[in-house]
Amino acid sequence: MALVLFLAFSFFLQGALGGIICEQLPIELCSFSVSNSGKRCLLENNFAASDGTTAYQCKTSEVAVNIMHDWIESDECISACGVDRKAVGISSDSLLQPQFTAKLCSNACYQSCPNIVDLYFNMALGEGVYLPSLCQEQGTNPRRVMTDIRSSGAANSPVSCPGPASSSESYMTPGMAPMSIGHHQYMTPGMAPVAV
Repeated sequence: MALVLFLAFSFFLQGALGGIICEQLPIELCSFSVSNSGKRCLLENNFAASDGTTAYQCKTSEVAVNIMHDWIESDECISACGVDRKAVGISSDSLLQPQFTAKLCSNACYQSCPNIVDLYFNMALGEGVYLPSLCQEQGTNPRRVMTDIRSSGAANSPVSCPGPASSSESYMTPGMAPMSIGHHQYMTPGMAPVAV
């Protein structure tokens, strides 16, 4: 039932606005959404309400997404990837948490949620960490993953990375996030999909 309401609201919002405009999204749908201009929406708490409580606002970031536009992330992907719709800003801090990395690298997230995987692929890359390698290592030696990320300087500050280039057929190369097209994932020869 929640999925039906979510989809109905999404289609209504897109139809009424001609596309997603981050500043017009309700805060409950802001994080992990992508605007009609291909920029990520982010939740900010940069002003306080008159009663002293923190108020939140949805803003358009400068982080571009090349693989999709007009996207509100599904509840299934939010849950499968272990992210929080109430997350403020965009940060690589969560890559330091083994429980988060395990969920991000799970088949339910990694193979089915290209928006979230693209975001964290680019944040990891900005920290000098290749997400497919991190996921492969996560399955065998999670403590080493955390040590490698910490030594790379990850999570010292929020990261803005340009998204990977896309084409009509997406292939995984060292500079591109994996992307599913339908139920098929395309990869370059010699690169195996990550199985966690």
